[in-house]
Amino acid sequence: MKVLITGGAGFIGSYLADAFLERGDQVICMDAGSIAKVQHNFGNPNFVFVHDSILNEAMVDSLVAQVDLVYHMAAVVGVEHYVGDPYAVLNVNVNGTQVVLRAAYKHGKKVVFSSTSEVYGRNPKTPWAEDDDRVLGSTRIDRWCYSTSKAVGEHFCFAYHKLGLPVVVLRYFNVYGPRLDALDRGRVVTIFLGQALRNEPITVVGDGKQTRCFTYITDAVKATVAAGLVPGAVGEIINVGSAVETTILELAETIVRLSESKSQIVFVPQEKIYGTSYEDVPRRVPDTTKMENLLGVKAETPLEEGLKHTIEYFRQGCSS
Repeated sequence: MKVLITGGAGFIGSYLADAFLERGDQVICMDAGSIAKVQHNFGNPNFVFVHDSILNEAMVDSLVAQVDLVYHMAAVVGVEHYVGDPYAVLNVNVNGTQVVLRAAYKHGKKVVFSSTSEVYGRNPKTPWAEDDDRVLGSTRIDRWCYSTSKAVGEHFCFAYHKLGLPVVVLRYFNVYGPRLDALDRGRVVTIFLGQALRNEPITVVGDGKQTRCFTYITDAVKATVAAGLVPGAVGEIINVGSAVETTILELAETIVRLSESKSQIVFVPQEKIYGTSYEDVPRRVPDTTKMENLLGVKAETPLEEGLKHTIEYFRQGCSS
């Protein structure tokens, strides 16, 4: 089988490429960013890297025509982008997704779309099942542009599905592990790790009681591979995550302990970190029934085990 992964040099995309290569499949990785996470595959004859943007319609069309299955992972992600460059988030995530779907529809190729738990917004009902309501704040709050961009992408997926395109939508919940974003950037795990490894204060936003369900990368990738191979997944939205809740304060304390850091935990107002264009979500918990029953995958890696691997990775100086 031949697989195209847009955003294939990103965090999840790079592991997905590894997984299909290990199966003996051919992988085309398309990405406009750094090659650091995938250059270990450059000597593999089954791996092709294309350094280009998904906004290049001619290139996307050419690559989609060559493959059997498309994973659309490319997106602008990260809180710093939600509040700092909402235009890039909306442009790439909405318009780029249309480019990929148009090409897939033209050539009749199945698409697995990478969405996000952010789609649920701040719905107070947990755990979140795939058909639960979306509850978002004002459009004046930049924080919601990412959620909206991914939801629009989902709508386009299902619009094309009604026209006959096989699609699967995956909503990821706080995936982490080695090769995650560079330290101090992007996600709470890498921000805390950067501070802990330098023995600097760990900055917990708010009171730290907000919860997340952290999903180790290998568990997430097993579900992602299955989503492209299991026929019954077509036309479905599937949460990909762990159902184990952890408070942000607990995460900070665990990272300090496992890294044997001398860091102290300090609490900072969210306005100081993100300004006024951010709203936090108190709880983010997936209903994982569909992932477990339909894909046959359960997120089983304990947080401490996953964090140990992640800490060791960054300790070795791997920061991209």
